[in-house]
Amino acid sequence: MKRRDFVKHAGHGLLLPGILGSMGINPFGKSVLQTLLSNTVDTDHVLVLIYLNGGNDGLNTVVPLDKMAQLNSVRPHVVLPESSLLKLEGTALGLHPSLDVMSNLYAEKRLKVIQNVGYPNPNYSHFRSTDIWMSASDSDKVVDTGWMGRYLNYEYPNYPDDYPNETMPDPLAIEMGYLSSLMYQGPSYNMGLAINDPDRFYQLIENKEEEAPDTKAGRKLTYVRHIIRQSQAYGQRLEELSNKGVNKADYPEGNNLASQLKIVARLIAGGSKTRVYMVFQGGYDTHDKQVVQGNHAIGQHATLLSDLDGAIGAFLKDLELNGMDDRVMGMTFSEFGRRIVSNASLGTDHGAAAPMFVFGNAVEGGVIGSNPDIRFGMTAEDNLPMEIDFRQVYASVLQQWLCVEPDDAASILLRDFDTLPIAPMSDCISSAVHEANVNAGKTFIDIFPNPMNGEATVDFVSTGAALSIDLLDVQGRVVQKIANGRYPKGQQQLHISTRQLPAGTYFCRLRSRNINQAKQVMKF
Repeated sequence: MKRRDFVKHAGHGLLLPGILGSMGINPFGKSVLQTLLSNTVDTDHVLVLIYLNGGNDGLNTVVPLDKMAQLNSVRPHVVLPESSLLKLEGTALGLHPSLDVMSNLYAEKRLKVIQNVGYPNPNYSHFRSTDIWMSASDSDKVVDTGWMGRYLNYEYPNYPDDYPNETMPDPLAIEMGYLSSLMYQGPSYNMGLAINDPDRFYQLIENKEEEAPDTKAGRKLTYVRHIIRQSQAYGQRLEELSNKGVNKADYPEGNNLASQLKIVARLIAGGSKTRVYMVFQGGYDTHDKQVVQGNHAIGQHATLLSDLDGAIGAFLKDLELNGMDDRVMGMTFSEFGRRIVSNASLGTDHGAAAPMFVFGNAVEGGVIGSNPDIRFGMTAEDNLPMEIDFRQVYASVLQQWLCVEPDDAASILLRDFDTLPIAPMSDCISSAVHEANVNAGKTFIDIFPNPMNGEATVDFVSTGAALSIDLLDVQGRVVQKIANGRYPKGQQQLHISTRQLPAGTYFCRLRSRNINQAKQVMKF
């Protein structure tokens, strides 16, 4: 994309509020923007993914109380004392004593515990298994796109051209503390943005004014410059959101995960439309010193779970105080679990299945999955078998929270998976929102010359549906009707006279089913 084209298209979305503000019109109140784009509906569902890097020990996170004798026999070096566990009412399960917040969420029916989650033919390499979870691939298939990248490409197929824009002014997805994972990689582009701190993110990068040569290297340079300008726009937007949002809860100090979630909460409170966030907590590769000898309720794993619990608690409190708690669903995942049998170094080795947590006001609380089968006499080669494929969880979140149609969810996850009752009663956004997102970044109407004098040409795209095109003044009043009816599908042009209009600022607006787009034009 040439620089002048980028400025032409992106400038409409980025500069229009400032232009209106300078004219004494509030662009975010009852304004011309609302008049022009009054049929736009925003989605308010946000998904926060918490990646527990290293392989979390599920048997010391969610403990089957009906298997305590067997656990004491086969994992004596790390087993938790039963008296310390936080029992989940109505179940034969207990949570690690560090998980007070999660226990309370369960009691409030805002936590879903999903047991024995994994995939067939598990891989015990951190790198490979992480890629499998990030891509949602079979273990014997190498896929170079992430499941969220494919979802975001489905939701915003025109990205990155003409982004940010009015429909989606914010990054589609944000990663914190884990740089450029496979999670957000789409078919052609990485669909997410990796940041550490929005207050420091925006950096002024020098832009070259001259166009790159029309060569292979020049085309690559043009793309790089486009991404730089896009990053600047996103950086500025994140800074604005961060300044607008306020953290109203206290977050535990020295807790890196809490610091990440604090920024996420601040962006959400600031009005971000970002759909997906991923935060990162490392340290779960507990081959040794997972517990302290003589007191298995403390140690490295207890510290990690305490940080996880405290971070989630502060995050949810912050969302509640900002009135955003109904908007957000959180989900924990790790690349694998740990072995059933403990080792002599007070730790556990790479394993297979493990539990996942899904939490939020929309979550249907409870437990999915049966208590794992633990037997006396197990060896280091024994593993927890998979009962639930992790892609069933993904399919459920896509359909029940992100409102993806079942056939589309199957395409995103590369095949069909049965869903689970995670948030089956959550209100899904209308199909109009998806269509608006699909059309984001696409130019449906233009008018030239701009500025115009007495004649102008309206260039527009017809979908074949009924449409209307009007010229409006800055108060949102129709001053000239240009078109009303059906036109053949494709690119169309209409020539109009504007000699009767006084000099000033106008908006040429197209409306057609779920398309609502306006272009600013000046009249001399």
